[in-house]
Amino acid sequence: MIERALALDPQSTEAQSQLAHFLSGRVLTATTDSAPADLARAEGLVDEALVASPRYAFAHFVKGQVLRAQRRWEEATAEYEAAIALNRNLAGALSGLAWCKLNAGSIEQVIPLAEQAIRLSPRDPLIGVRYYQIGIVHLLQSHTDKAVAWLETARSAMPTQPNVRGHLASAYALKGDSERAAAKLAEARRLSAGNLFTTIAHLKAYPNAPKIHALYEATYFAGLRKAGMSEECPLPPVCRDPELPCIDENNQSAS
Repeated sequence: MIERALALDPQSTEAQSQLAHFLSGRVLTATTDSAPADLARAEGLVDEALVASPRYAFAHFVKGQVLRAQRRWEEATAEYEAAIALNRNLAGALSGLAWCKLNAGSIEQVIPLAEQAIRLSPRDPLIGVRYYQIGIVHLLQSHTDKAVAWLETARSAMPTQPNVRGHLASAYALKGDSERAAAKLAEARRLSAGNLFTTIAHLKAYPNAPKIHALYEATYFAGLRKAGMSEECPLPPVCRDPELPCIDENNQSAS
């Protein structure tokens, strides 16, 4: 439908931005087999929109999504911040900014951003994303009980999301609850496409700041080892985004 809208009005900044939104969303959620082409088209569309309407908050948000899909954390951060400055009610931009802060190493800023997004949109259909972000931070900070509580809340809000189960498996293992850890790991494997949760090597095939990598090594990966995940992979790693591979992280109503 958005393609049809764009065909009727090729200069529509809203149609350009919405199509770029969905194309970048497919890449962020790993639900496309044409990621390079999708990102290239999304970038072209949103750049056109921003040239025509440089103060269009949603277009800045979408540009942030494109840049985040390209792992360009600092540039994405600037676009999310521009979107928020123009429209402080963009909860999705706050959530995207939180992912950038996490991956760039500014872990202390993640929970305040997620909490602000929750306050702005307490009935958001994707509120589980924000619960998940808070749970990840508590896990990385070795606040295991808090991590379990937030991740269980995220699991209830996003019952088909495998990475939430993976983080829960790690958290339960670190608590010494091996039975629940093994069960959550099995659920993560069942829910995920491909072989993402077969080995630690697959999960490590994702770039982030050295500080965050060290925290993941000491907590998340350590817990998964305790839960029974093996270390090495006999096949080349499948680089999947560990943020949200099975849901659309983009808030299509307010983002």
